[in-house]
Amino acid sequence: MFSASPFPGCTHKIVWRQKGQYNGGWYWCEQLNAGGWLCPAMGKFFAEPPKEIHLQALPRNQ
Repeated sequence: MFSASPFPGCTHKIVWRQKGQYNGGWYWCEQLNAGGWLCPAMGKFFAEPPKEIHLQALPRNQ
């Protein structure tokens, strides 16, 4: 699950770093000390790439 706003149960926050190729965006996760590129498909969920994305990661069996 993910949202541009914090929500109960969110486990991680990724922060926008810079615009990426093909209209995607580079994000950084402080908790994991890792970053990555999110593709332009996030445009299906957000009108503009949010500065922060809060997410909840659960084991696959839940």
